[in-house]
Amino acid sequence: MVFFGYLIWLDHQGPVLTKSEDHDPLSGVPVSISLNPLRDRTSERVAQQYLDAMRDGNCSQLLAQWEKDYRRKYARFICDSETKHPLLSWKIVDWEDAPPLRILHYRGRRRTAPAESATYKELISLTLENKEGAWEVTKYDAMY
Repeated sequence: MVFFGYLIWLDHQGPVLTKSEDHDPLSGVPVSISLNPLRDRTSERVAQQYLDAMRDGNCSQLLAQWEKDYRRKYARFICDSETKHPLLSWKIVDWEDAPPLRILHYRGRRRTAPAESATYKELISLTLENKEGAWEVTKYDAMY
Protein backbone atom coordinates (compact mmCIF):
# COMPACT_ATOMS: atom_id res chain seq x y z
CA MET A 1 0.00 0.00 0.00
CA VAL A 2 2.83 2.41 0.89
CA PHE A 3 4.58 1.61 -2.39
CA PHE A 4 1.49 2.42 -4.46
CA GLY A 5 0.99 5.60 -2.44
CA TYR A 6 4.57 6.60 -3.27
CA LEU A 7 3.96 5.92 -6.98
CA ILE A 8 0.82 8.06 -6.92
CA TRP A 9 2.75 10.85 -5.17
CA LEU A 10 5.57 10.62 -7.76
CA ASP A 11 3.05 10.71 -10.59
CA HIS A 12 1.78 14.08 -9.35
CA GLN A 13 5.25 15.66 -8.98
CA GLY A 14 7.13 17.71 -11.55
CA PRO A 15 10.15 16.47 -13.50
CA VAL A 16 12.62 17.74 -10.88
CA LEU A 17 12.20 16.36 -7.38
CA THR A 18 15.09 18.20 -5.74
CA LYS A 19 18.10 20.36 -6.53
CA SER A 20 20.97 20.74 -4.14
CA GLU A 21 21.42 24.06 -2.37
CA ASP A 22 25.11 24.03 -3.35
CA HIS A 23 25.93 25.30 -6.82
CA ASP A 24 29.06 25.04 -8.94
CA PRO A 25 30.80 28.41 -8.46
CA LEU A 26 31.72 28.78 -12.15
CA SER A 27 28.67 27.50 -14.01
CA GLY A 28 25.99 28.13 -11.39
CA VAL A 29 24.37 24.71 -11.89
CA PRO A 30 23.37 22.68 -8.85
CA VAL A 31 25.94 20.20 -7.57
CA SER A 32 23.28 17.47 -7.72
CA ILE A 33 19.78 17.07 -9.06
CA SER A 34 17.14 14.41 -8.44
CA LEU A 35 14.81 13.80 -11.37
CA ASN A 36 11.41 12.16 -11.16
CA PRO A 37 11.69 8.64 -12.61
CA LEU A 38 8.08 8.95 -13.86
CA ARG A 39 8.67 12.24 -15.75
CA ASP A 40 7.77 12.67 -19.40
CA ARG A 41 11.07 12.14 -21.22
CA THR A 42 9.97 13.35 -24.65
CA SER A 43 12.02 16.56 -24.47
CA GLU A 44 15.04 14.61 -23.23
CA ARG A 45 14.80 12.25 -26.21
CA VAL A 46 14.69 15.21 -28.62
CA ALA A 47 17.74 16.73 -26.87
CA GLN A 48 19.49 13.34 -26.97
CA GLN A 49 18.96 13.06 -30.74
CA TYR A 50 20.27 16.61 -31.18
CA LEU A 51 23.39 15.94 -29.11
CA ASP A 52 23.94 12.62 -30.92
CA ALA A 53 23.86 14.50 -34.24
CA MET A 54 26.33 17.10 -32.90
CA ARG A 55 28.64 14.33 -31.69
CA ASP A 56 28.39 12.60 -35.08
CA GLY A 57 29.51 15.75 -36.93
CA ASN A 58 26.13 16.88 -38.32
CA CYS A 59 26.32 20.41 -36.96
CA SER A 60 25.81 22.11 -40.34
CA GLN A 61 22.60 20.16 -41.00
CA LEU A 62 21.27 20.92 -37.52
CA LEU A 63 21.99 24.63 -37.77
CA ALA A 64 21.06 25.07 -41.45
CA GLN A 65 17.98 27.05 -40.41
CA TRP A 66 20.23 29.46 -38.49
CA GLU A 67 22.17 30.19 -41.69
CA LYS A 68 19.09 32.03 -42.96
CA ASP A 69 18.76 34.59 -40.18
CA TYR A 70 20.66 36.73 -37.69
CA ARG A 71 22.34 33.69 -36.09
CA ARG A 72 24.50 32.95 -39.16
CA LYS A 73 27.84 33.93 -37.54
CA TYR A 74 26.94 32.14 -34.32
CA ALA A 75 26.09 28.95 -36.27
CA ARG A 76 29.46 29.06 -38.02
CA PHE A 77 31.23 29.60 -34.69
CA ILE A 78 29.42 26.63 -33.10
CA CYS A 79 30.14 24.27 -36.00
CA ASP A 80 33.80 25.34 -36.13
CA SER A 81 34.12 24.85 -32.35
CA GLU A 82 32.35 21.48 -32.48
CA THR A 83 34.87 20.34 -35.10
CA LYS A 84 37.82 21.54 -33.02
CA HIS A 85 36.45 20.16 -29.71
CA PRO A 86 34.41 17.03 -30.53
CA LEU A 87 31.68 16.09 -28.08
CA LEU A 88 32.14 12.63 -26.57
CA SER A 89 29.51 12.23 -23.85
CA TRP A 90 27.08 14.20 -21.68
CA LYS A 91 24.95 13.97 -18.55
CA ILE A 92 22.01 16.11 -17.49
CA VAL A 93 22.87 18.43 -14.58
CA ASP A 94 19.97 20.90 -14.47
CA TRP A 95 16.44 21.35 -15.74
CA GLU A 96 14.50 24.62 -16.06
CA ASP A 97 10.88 24.95 -17.11
CA ALA A 98 9.43 28.22 -18.37
CA PRO A 99 6.48 27.07 -20.52
CA PRO A 100 6.50 26.77 -23.47
CA LEU A 101 10.30 26.61 -23.11
CA ARG A 102 12.43 24.03 -21.35
CA ILE A 103 16.16 24.45 -20.83
CA LEU A 104 18.19 21.30 -20.26
CA HIS A 105 21.74 21.76 -19.01
CA TYR A 106 24.30 19.00 -19.55
CA ARG A 107 27.87 18.48 -18.42
CA GLY A 108 29.63 17.43 -21.62
CA ARG A 109 32.98 15.76 -22.09
CA ARG A 110 34.98 16.92 -25.13
CA ARG A 111 38.34 16.29 -26.72
CA THR A 112 40.79 19.16 -26.48
CA ALA A 113 41.46 18.69 -30.22
CA PRO A 114 40.21 16.17 -32.82
CA ALA A 115 43.46 14.18 -32.92
CA GLU A 116 44.19 14.30 -29.18
CA SER A 117 43.00 11.92 -26.51
CA ALA A 118 42.95 14.52 -23.70
CA THR A 119 39.48 15.62 -22.64
CA TYR A 120 37.77 18.31 -20.60
CA LYS A 121 34.25 18.87 -19.24
CA GLU A 122 32.08 21.89 -19.90
CA LEU A 123 28.46 22.99 -19.78
CA ILE A 124 26.05 22.51 -22.70
CA SER A 125 22.55 24.01 -22.69
CA LEU A 126 19.70 23.22 -25.02
CA THR A 127 16.56 25.33 -25.11
CA LEU A 128 13.56 23.42 -26.37
CA GLU A 129 10.19 24.87 -27.29
CA ASN A 130 6.93 22.95 -27.06
CA LYS A 131 5.21 23.67 -30.38
CA GLU A 132 1.75 22.12 -30.42
CA GLY A 133 2.85 19.15 -28.33
CA ALA A 134 6.15 18.51 -30.16
CA TRP A 135 9.50 19.58 -28.69
CA GLU A 136 11.94 21.42 -30.94
CA VAL A 137 15.47 22.59 -30.11
CA THR A 138 15.57 26.35 -30.63
CA LYS A 139 18.91 27.21 -29.05
CA TYR A 140 22.23 25.46 -28.44
CA ASP A 141 24.80 26.96 -26.08
CA ALA A 142 28.14 25.39 -25.31
CA MET A 143 31.36 26.40 -23.63
CA TYR A 144 34.55 25.51 -25.51
